[in-house]
Amino acid sequence: MDLVEIKKQARKDASAKRKQAFNADDGSAMPLLETLFFDAVQPAPQSVISGFLPIGSEVDLRALLGHWTANGGISALPCVVGNDQPLLFREWREGDVLIKESFGTVAPGEDAPEHDPDILLVPMLAFDRAGYRLGYGGGFYDRTLEKLRSKKQVLAVGVAYAAQEVDAVPRDHHDQPLDLIVTEREVIRS
Repeated sequence: MDLVEIKKQARKDASAKRKQAFNADDGSAMPLLETLFFDAVQPAPQSVISGFLPIGSEVDLRALLGHWTANGGISALPCVVGNDQPLLFREWREGDVLIKESFGTVAPGEDAPEHDPDILLVPMLAFDRAGYRLGYGGGFYDRTLEKLRSKKQVLAVGVAYAAQEVDAVPRDHHDQPLDLIVTEREVIRS
């Protein structure tokens, strides 16, 4: 089986595991994840943190981003520019108008200020302790991390349920490692 097929099967398995973790959550996972994130990262006061709004069983970062904004920080969300392009990031606050994008996502409109994040919170289907993640296969976050890292120092933080951990994520040369992974149970430094 080639890497494409291996990743396809891994995505199917990981999606089922994530859905189980999501369904088993009694509401305590996100507050625990948020506490571990802020304790581990301790962002500078004016840092730009980019998160994402959940699709399906992804972790829900709205409270974390809202907390950051309420304390004077800048929160941003990713915007899809094109299929083979890196993401760009626009400022977001709870209640802002969002526009529908591809892949079932929503994003701030073009009138929202653009920012290069200092801290990039990254969604995933699975992760390993080496800091690699299994995404949806579009390569958006890999391209984005490559671009951001060529411009400035950025902290890439994977956020997931602990149950999404696997022994080893199948990976290729273009897959970008994360600096940290935060779950509701622990912080993993890669």
